[in-house]
Amino acid sequence: MIVIGTKCRLEQTVTEELTARAAGSGALPVFGTPFMAAMMENAAQTCLQTFLEEGKGSVGTRLDITHDSPTPVGMQVFAEAEITHVSENGRMVDFKVSAWDGKGPIGQGTHTRAVISNERFMAKCSGKLDG
Repeated sequence: MIVIGTKCRLEQTVTEELTARAAGSGALPVFGTPFMAAMMENAAQTCLQTFLEEGKGSVGTRLDITHDSPTPVGMQVFAEAEITHVSENGRMVDFKVSAWDGKGPIGQGTHTRAVISNERFMAKCSGKLDG
């Protein structure tokens, strides 16, 4: 049973490889929004995976975030995901996501993940290569 209120927090140091300039999403050497988004999704996926049986996983289906404050190279950033809702059938899970650095909040929003069978999902994906 997936427990509402469960949280997961991840952290990393901003490097040149994690900047907007490196991602191509901007021209400045600051923590890139694509990397903040990925970190938020990773926190949610990590949180949810603890409740799933072997062979099950999850995929992101929706991400609605703001990136409100810049973070320079060399500073630690944190992302947290909290389970806020689980659908009746347990297949869709909603999260509150947030990110911050040592000076305060840098981003926030919501994220939804779908619980999937890894094998079935990959078979469906690979099927796209069949003519």
